Amino acid sequence: MDDTKKKPVTLPENVMVDYAFENMLKKFIHDVKKSGVLEETKARRYYLKPSLKKRLALKSKRKY
Repeated sequence: MDDTKKKPVTLPENVMVDYAFENMLKKFIHDVKKSGVLEETKARRYYLKPSLKKRLALKSKRKY
């Protein structure tokens, strides 16, 4: 993948008493999706040859 700098996913340190767990979990999931961590781990799950990566990249750029 690209070596662009990504914002690290962090949990809030000082959680207010009325801060609901569901809201905190929702924010965490949103931050994880936004940072692209899941997509990167799924992409690294299996080895793809460089030629296949290139072919898939070109195929995804094409619009019909």
